[in-house]
Amino acid sequence: MRTSTLIALAAAGVAQLASAHSTVFNILVNDVTQGAGNSAAGYIRSPPNNDPVKDVTSKDMTCNVGNTAAAKTISVKGGDKITFEWHHNDASASDDIIAESHHGPVMTYIAPTASNGAGNVWIKLAEEGYANGKWAVDNLIANKGKHSITLPDLAAGEYLLRPEILALHEGMTLGGAQWYMECVQIKVTSAGTKTLPAGVAIPGTYSAEDAGVHFDIYNGFTSYPIPGPKVWDGASGSAPATSAAAAASSSKAAVVSSAAPVVASSTKAAVPAVTSAAVSSPAAPAKTTFVTSIKAITKTVAPSATPAPATGTGSVAIYQQCGGNNYNGPTGCATGLVCNKWNDWYSQCLTPGTF
Repeated sequence: MRTSTLIALAAAGVAQLASAHSTVFNILVNDVTQGAGNSAAGYIRSPPNNDPVKDVTSKDMTCNVGNTAAAKTISVKGGDKITFEWHHNDASASDDIIAESHHGPVMTYIAPTASNGAGNVWIKLAEEGYANGKWAVDNLIANKGKHSITLPDLAAGEYLLRPEILALHEGMTLGGAQWYMECVQIKVTSAGTKTLPAGVAIPGTYSAEDAGVHFDIYNGFTSYPIPGPKVWDGASGSAPATSAAAAASSSKAAVVSSAAPVVASSTKAAVPAVTSAAVSSPAAPAKTTFVTSIKAITKTVAPSATPAPATGTGSVAIYQQCGGNNYNGPTGCATGLVCNKWNDWYSQCLTPGTF
């Protein structure tokens, strides 16, 4: 290991003793604070302490330790500016936010609340990495812990926002990267036109060997590959079926692409965010995984999964929607398939005996 790396590690260790870790204390909607979100009566699914998660395969990667539903949900509208306020000790102006040694990217994901974050439901809304010699964490500290995004014109419903910091001060060691995240409960009350496209699983989308995770910030680099999926452009979703709960029930992966440029939201306009140029959703998951995910979700939104009446030979392919409230498409499944009703909002063509 190079001497410069050893010195940097030693400095990072000293910094950790003084001010290492961070959590989201509250959010602001259009610059109006929503009060303490990390209290027992708050709206953030907060962990018991501000320690990081280091195992990318752990269930704690979803919303941090516990992932227990918060007491409240904050009402928002499509197009609102959402600001996450990170802190180390307290929400005072003098708080040190996070150790200056903890360089790395800042990202934001979203998923339907009904999914509880399980399965291929997470969509990346924004990311900021390394640009002009500055890390996103540097900008976060300079901005007193505030990092903002603009909410897309989403269909009405309840969602989880997942702000995330990836600290790379020990990233040169495999498994040394540190993850900080919470899930913020929001309810979109406006009548938006976009439902979330197919997403990724967390845990699942990250690997300890990813180029942007196992990364040495101390020795000779000029660019940084932000890990995880590309940023959703906010325009490639489909027209809403009914609500966010319906979108959560339909967690199957459909190929979604767009040539529109992606603009990651950031409070530091002077420092361009490192963003993707197009969106391409991941490939559809294996049938067994998909059916398991649907069953897990419908436990919270429907009493049971029962088959809808068969409609005879039709054109709807396997895993595609064939019914549900406000659904106006074809209802006849292809030969050998049955239209299975998962809940009032979503029915799907499946092979008999797989549900």
